[in-house]
Amino acid sequence: MNLTILVLTLGLPLMLLVRVPLAFALGIATIAALWIADIDIMIFAQRMVSGTQSFSLLAIPFFILAGDLMTAGGISRRLVGFADVLVRHRTGGLGMVAVLASAFFAALSGSAPATTAAIGAIMIPEMEKRGYSRAFATALAVAGGIIGPMLPPSIPMVVWGVMSETSISQLFLAGIVPGLLLAAGLMVLCWLHARKHNIPAQPRATWAEKRQAFSAAKWALLGPVIVLGGIYGGIVTPTEAAIVAAVFALVLGFGLYRELNLTNIVPVTRNSLKTMTMVMFIIALANGFGWMIAFERIPMQVTSALEGFSDRPALYLLMINAMLLVIGCVMDNLAAMIILASFLVPIGEQLGMDPVQFGAMVAINFTIGMATPPFGYAIFVGAAVSGLSIGQIAKPLMPMLGVMIGVLLLVAFVPGVTLTVVELLR
Repeated sequence: MNLTILVLTLGLPLMLLVRVPLAFALGIATIAALWIADIDIMIFAQRMVSGTQSFSLLAIPFFILAGDLMTAGGISRRLVGFADVLVRHRTGGLGMVAVLASAFFAALSGSAPATTAAIGAIMIPEMEKRGYSRAFATALAVAGGIIGPMLPPSIPMVVWGVMSETSISQLFLAGIVPGLLLAAGLMVLCWLHARKHNIPAQPRATWAEKRQAFSAAKWALLGPVIVLGGIYGGIVTPTEAAIVAAVFALVLGFGLYRELNLTNIVPVTRNSLKTMTMVMFIIALANGFGWMIAFERIPMQVTSALEGFSDRPALYLLMINAMLLVIGCVMDNLAAMIILASFLVPIGEQLGMDPVQFGAMVAINFTIGMATPPFGYAIFVGAAVSGLSIGQIAKPLMPMLGVMIGVLLLVAFVPGVTLTVVELLR
C-alpha cells in the first residue's frame, strides 16, 4: 500500500476520530494525497466545482428550504393534529401519532433532520405530559425522522440517483414500501412500550374533532399529492418538484395559514441557507475526495478483495451491508454515497441486483446511520430539541434501530419490497 492510499484510507477516519469537522477532514486528506502523488492541486478545485454542477442536486437546497418553511408556517402542527385524531385512542396511540405525523411530513420534506426537528418539537413535550419518558419520546422522534429519506421525495435518493445514473423517480418509488414497513414497526414498538409501562390510551376523537382536524390539515395533506403527482404525472422533474414543495409551503404559510410573515421569514431563510451551505460544501469536497479515491484505483482493489466471497452471495451481501452501516455511523450520508459510489455500483452489478433495489439498499443503509450513535445527524437534532444527551437517547433507540435493520435486510434480500411499486408504475 503506497503512502497516497494510506492517507486517503486512514487519514480521513483518524481526523474524524479526533473531531475534525467532516468537510475539513475531506479537504485535508485530499490535498495531502494530491501533494504526495505530485498532482496539480487545481484538479481538486475543478472537481469540487464540476461535482456540484448537476441540475438534479438543486433538489437538495429546495427540499431543505421547504422543510423549514413547513415547520415555521404551521404545516407540521396541522399534520400532527390530523394524525392525533386518527390513532390517539389506541394503546400507545400518542407514540403512533408521532410516527404517523413523521410519515406525513416525510412526504413533503425528504429530510431526516427536518422531520425529527419538526415533529420532535411538538410531540416530545406532549408525550412527556402523557406518561412517556422524555428519552423514549426523543428516540421515537429520531427514528420517525428516518422515515423522511425513505418515503418519496428523498434527498439521499436524489444524490444516489445522480452519482449512479439511476432513475431518481424509480428510486423514490422503491422507498415507499420500506418507509411504510418502518412506520408500522415503530407503531408496534409504541404499542409494546405503552403496555409495558401502563400508559393509558387517550379518548377516541369525535366525528366533529375529526372533521375539524381534517379541515385544518386538508391543504397540508394536499402537498404530497401535488409534489408526487407532479413527478409521476410527468409534469415536473424531481428537482422541479422540490421547487414546487418550497413554493407550496410559502403559499400556505403566507396566504392560507398566515403564520409566516416578513419578520419570521428572515431567520427561517437564514437557517435554511446555513444548512444548504454546509451540505453543498460537503458534497463539493466529497466529489474531490471521491475522484482521488477513483484515481488511486481503490474501488477496484476493494472489489477484488471481496471477490473471494462472490460464490456466496448471501454472505457477500451481508458483509456489504455491515460495512455500509459502520460507515454510515461515522460519516455524513450524502458524502459517503458520493465517495463510495464509484466502487459500490460495480459491486451491485457483480451481485446481479437490480440497480434500483441496490440504490435503495445503499441509501437506506446510510439513512440508518443518521439515527445511529454517536455521530448520527438526526440524534444531534433530537438532543438539541429535547435537551437530553446522546447517551440518554441511545438506550430507548436501540429497539428502533433493530426495526430499521430488519427493514434493511428485507430490502437487501427480498427484491419485491423495493421493486413491486416500481414495476407497477414503470
